[in-house]
Order: sequence, then C-alpha cells, then structure tokens
Amino acid sequence: MASKLRFSFTEVDPQLGALSMLPYLPLVLTYQNRSLNVSGLLDTGSTVNVLPYEVGLELGAVWENQTISVPLGGNLARFEARALLVPASIAHFPFTELAFAWTKDRYAPLILGHMNFFLAL
Repeated sequence: MASKLRFSFTEVDPQLGALSMLPYLPLVLTYQNRSLNVSGLLDTGSTVNVLPYEVGLELGAVWENQTISVPLGGNLARFEARALLVPASIAHFPFTELAFAWTKDRYAPLILGHMNFFLAL
C-alpha cells in the first residue's frame, strides 16, 4: 500500500480568509551541499516547475553556469529562465530530482507543475 500524507491548504491573506487558501507543499531542496526548507505552490495548470531567482542563489546555484534556456509563459514570459536540476524531499519520502525553470523574476512563487513534479511523484 502506498504511503499517504495530508497537507492543509495555506491561508495567504488573513483579510480574505478561506478565499485565499492555496495548496502549498513543504519540501526540502538540496543543492551544492546546501539544504533549504521551502513551500511550493501546487499548480496543475503549470507545465513546468518554477524556482525563484533568490532561492536558486540561496542554494548556491550560479546563474552563469546554467546554459539551457527555458521559455516561460503567462506572467513569467518576460523573464529569462534557465534549467536547474535540484533534488527535493517531501516529509519521509525519498529524494527525487526535480527539473526547475530557474527564473530571474525575484518575486515569482516556487511552483510545482506538471513536468516533472506531478509526473515524478
């Protein structure tokens, strides 16, 4: 039988209460011998995983070393993004390598999208 865990939705704006409840998932990202506890927005409408610029820097990634460009759509289309593979762990489950579009947008949320989060886990 598969292991199961339940995660509550997160209230983003106390003034809106339940109207601002979003599915954020706590996970640990590990890269360059650094680990970081983050929360990722589960977005089944997003094609890719998105990593905010500052989070990549905190993990020790170097923008100039990432050479594969990733085109983004929607609100993030105007920002450059590069591919970055980052091992991630959720609760007691084993690490899985996630492919992220590491965006130069400093205000983008960490997004867990269809490729490869929903397909990998």
